[in-house]
Amino acid sequence: MRAWWVEEPGPIASGPLRLGERPDPAPGPNEVLLSVRACGVCRTDLHLSEGDLPPRGPRMIPGHEVVAEVVGLGAGSSRFRLGDRVGAAWLARTCGSCRFCRRGAENLCLNPTFNGWDTDGGYAELMVAHQDYVYALPEVFSDEKAAPLLCAGIIGYRALRCSGLPRGGRLGIYGFGGSAHLTAQMAIYEGASVYVMTRSAAAQRLALELGAQFAGPADAAPPELLDSAILFAPVGALVPVALRALDRGGTLAVAGIHLSDIPVLDYQKDLFQERHLRSVTANTRADGLEFLALAGKIPLNPTTVAYPWTEAPRALLDLSRDRFTGAAVLLRSA
Repeated sequence: MRAWWVEEPGPIASGPLRLGERPDPAPGPNEVLLSVRACGVCRTDLHLSEGDLPPRGPRMIPGHEVVAEVVGLGAGSSRFRLGDRVGAAWLARTCGSCRFCRRGAENLCLNPTFNGWDTDGGYAELMVAHQDYVYALPEVFSDEKAAPLLCAGIIGYRALRCSGLPRGGRLGIYGFGGSAHLTAQMAIYEGASVYVMTRSAAAQRLALELGAQFAGPADAAPPELLDSAILFAPVGALVPVALRALDRGGTLAVAGIHLSDIPVLDYQKDLFQERHLRSVTANTRADGLEFLALAGKIPLNPTTVAYPWTEAPRALLDLSRDRFTGAAVLLRSA
């Protein structure tokens, strides 16, 4: 099969990705073989390519927003049939036996694996995935529109729940890319008022088009104090900015897997009056199932930019330079 892999992590403009031939993978017990139809381009793929997240194996194939067709079944695999359209997401496997898995917090598993970080992902013609970590996809979404749901959407859903947003509350969103623009739609659907702070003028316009009450620069003060906020931009300097925009008792959820250094916090200005600061770590399979049901019900309208599968490096370079709004998707047919 043909695939893109990280040859040597480095700045994306230096060409850390290589395109070449790899042996076709074979599904093991309880695994499915997937023919990739589309793969979303996530900022985590960029972090992996540039070394902010060191690849956990040589020549790692990125990609964890995978829309695919089941073309092979490993021994004991019966959850899906050949020809089914499915999605593979960030979470590839959990141990099922640690204290976190036993209490239903598998996102905190002590021995997890992740697609496109620990195991080869969807920047390839074929990939394998465990049947229990693969999702059926709502038919309302095309391959292109379904791809960003599988990470941007699921993580956005978990971040929204972690933010503790009360019904009808005021939500601040910092950064407005693939995950944030889906999260805003979910919050508005559930009755929230949304305030978006982002450096991109195009993203500010998109936020207003989607129904946000306010859109301004990343360090802007929203016109009202916030009940909750989510930081999607990987910029630690925005943590105190967002905390100071919270009302008493508000929560700031940090959604990224990578974040630049956080400045020293001022206890009185940033945390006092029971403001909460928490991170968001991966997701559970239950998050994925709940989110996809909600996404189909709304239905969400992902803003996507399609790239031919052969132009993965350009898509990542454009992501690094904020050249598009919404989510980029690699299409095998493009």
